[in-house]
Amino acid sequence: MIKPDLSQQLPADLGAVHFVGIGGSGMSGIARLLLHAGVRVSGSDAKESKSTRSLRELGATVTIGHDAGNVGDADTLVVTSALWPDNPEYLLAKERGIPVLHRSQALAWVAARHRLVAVAGAHGKTTSTGMIVTGLIELGQDPSYVNGGVISALGTSSASGSGELFVLEADESDGSFLLYDKAVALITNVDPDHLDHYGSVRAVEDAFVRFADEARELVVISSDDAGAGRVLERLSAKRILTFGESTASDVRLHSVVTGEQLTFSVRYLGVDYAGVLEVPGHHNALNAAGAFAVLVGLGFEPARVLDAVGRFGGTGRRFELHDTVHGVSVYDDYAHHPTEVAAALTAARTVVGEGRIIAVHQPHLYSRTQLMAGEFAETLERTADFTVVLDVCGAREDPVPGVTGALVSERFVDPNAVRYVADWQEAADFTASIAREGDYVITLGCGDVNLLVPQLLEALSRAHSAPTT
Repeated sequence: MIKPDLSQQLPADLGAVHFVGIGGSGMSGIARLLLHAGVRVSGSDAKESKSTRSLRELGATVTIGHDAGNVGDADTLVVTSALWPDNPEYLLAKERGIPVLHRSQALAWVAARHRLVAVAGAHGKTTSTGMIVTGLIELGQDPSYVNGGVISALGTSSASGSGELFVLEADESDGSFLLYDKAVALITNVDPDHLDHYGSVRAVEDAFVRFADEARELVVISSDDAGAGRVLERLSAKRILTFGESTASDVRLHSVVTGEQLTFSVRYLGVDYAGVLEVPGHHNALNAAGAFAVLVGLGFEPARVLDAVGRFGGTGRRFELHDTVHGVSVYDDYAHHPTEVAAALTAARTVVGEGRIIAVHQPHLYSRTQLMAGEFAETLERTADFTVVLDVCGAREDPVPGVTGALVSERFVDPNAVRYVADWQEAADFTASIAREGDYVITLGCGDVNLLVPQLLEALSRAHSAPTT
């Protein structure tokens, strides 16, 4: 992976911009905003996707495959931290002296002219951002936004609005969330993740303290999460709203009822407001409380806010139903940390009824798998009925000897509740062979495990259509 210089001065004019990895959810969203602003955009990606096709339709020049010739006459190169330093487009830009910006720098350039709401945290960022954006639109606003996943009801992860507000998901994984000049900061939680970048839990918390204290108008932060609590104790921000189930919360969540319909209440300034969500899971009631706190903090009327947030219908790769084959429902979820896995599968448990939950887990990063294999195993064994473990998606990391998916499966107490299957087709066929009507099959991970879904659906169709003897 590369480490772009996040301290470099942003140019007043980006000129023609080339994106390396333009099809990613975050990169494609920024490219879309630049196109809307009249910037000439080109880009490359390893594979064709809905995003690359959509960007072409909007006027971008998109090439599949990475080659130095793709850079053309670009004035600025935009990259992500996951880019390998031997990428030919990156090397040519360095050779030519073309400014290389991290995607967060390009996003900061786009957002600089707006009143910015930045959402950060180890878990819940994408959903919380989607809830705030949905709420603003339902309240008659026209915000600009960039989210880490497609907002289902809007069909996109980004848009340029005519209003003053800009809402974005701020990625803390590499420290780039500190680039944004923001009016409002929302911190959903603070977990000891991304230690490969920060080195220590204290350094993670230091970054969140700075992120919050740099917000000019308002900080909204969880009152329930232990890490967020330690950050809260150190804040010097002038205006802070806390949210959670703690009785000391400024926005107190209570009376949560999960099931086919998620209902809850929040107490704010001594008044209770009842809400209903279209998405399942106790964790989403907490996300809604955080979004509520942001919107009332911006001055919107509380009762209207809760109704508006309730119109949120989910985001791509967050408990996303792809299809149901012979009564077996296949979902995909971005969960890649034990806390997220627990939240996703606990939410699934509230709606699966008499069916079972079969998790298909793709560990993400060798460092995280090595550090948290036991936690993943405990969480999966506790919250799923059966788990199929795939091999590690290394993403930006080089392989580590001995670190495979087996590291997770071997930590299960009950070996009959798990199977490690490195080959994807074998994994799909095995999962289909054990699934039965009423079950939920849920792929889990922030790598490319979502690409397994078509194989799972085909395997289910074959397995359940085969004649019995």
